[in-house]
Amino acid sequence: MAEGPVGNDERTGVPRPTAVVAIGGNALARAGEAGRFEEQMANALPMARALAGLDAAGYRLAVVHGNGPQVGSLAIQQEEGARLVPPQPLFALGAMTQGQLGSLLELALWQVGADLQGRVVPVVTHVVVDPADAAFASPSKPIGPYFPPERARRLAAEKGWTVQHLPPGGWRRVVVSPDPLEIVEAEAIGLLVSAGYLVLAAGGGGVPVVREGQGLSGVEAVIDKDLAAERLATSLGAVALVLVTDVDQVSLGFGTPEERPVAEMTAEEAEAHLAEGQFRSGSMGPKVSAAVRFLRHGGEVAVITSAAKVTAALEGRHGTRLLAKGG
Repeated sequence: MAEGPVGNDERTGVPRPTAVVAIGGNALARAGEAGRFEEQMANALPMARALAGLDAAGYRLAVVHGNGPQVGSLAIQQEEGARLVPPQPLFALGAMTQGQLGSLLELALWQVGADLQGRVVPVVTHVVVDPADAAFASPSKPIGPYFPPERARRLAAEKGWTVQHLPPGGWRRVVVSPDPLEIVEAEAIGLLVSAGYLVLAAGGGGVPVVREGQGLSGVEAVIDKDLAAERLATSLGAVALVLVTDVDQVSLGFGTPEERPVAEMTAEEAEAHLAEGQFRSGSMGPKVSAAVRFLRHGGEVAVITSAAKVTAALEGRHGTRLLAKGG
């Protein structure tokens, strides 16, 4: 077990740089799987090894995870059991999955690294959104499993869902996804990270809330975890934002004969590619948008890569690096 918090490099006494890492919920509950606990734990272990590698490389870490498959499945369970137990609102389901996946990742981290034992802290996190956000009029965030077209249309009619056809070839429920404005627990998360704890925060993008007088109220939405990770990284003054996906590098012309991987982009180049429609909104788009926001808000580097390559990507040896300006 670790001797205690290690906010500074033990050899030099210099504060360790902070990185915020965003992991997709689809990485924990993969397409074609039933979503059993054992499956999700097996999927969590490679992620935990990647995080342990970053910790060993000298980074202080805050980790944001997605919850799209999990919160969608939980919503189905709630609706199916409504005759016996009152269903809870979507924002409450988001809080539930923060606890569920925070525990899953903590258990995985304890398995892969003795240095992390006793230093992993999941924090239920709330994120302020604007009630006037235009996103409330246009559901766009996929949650839950894929459905065949006929079942998707039937569920939409029966339950009042909005459904969309999404790659790789199925239909999913989509819900509203407003822009994250403020991480409510940012100060507490920052204190924990500075003290050397690996903090699991803003799970599923955080519980979406709006300000009402001196209080907060939950709203029916799911926040994109990559954009929430950028808000958290900016709030913590992190030097790096790491966006984990299922490919090693970002590609231009994805799925075309002209497809080519990109090792490095400036924020300006990334914005131009976004404007050209190079990155889909349901796939790489939010990651590139989050990376650009982070750099525009003073971040040093954002990387987009697979779990196995995160340390190499931060060292400039792999993945796609985004920088505020060209070197």
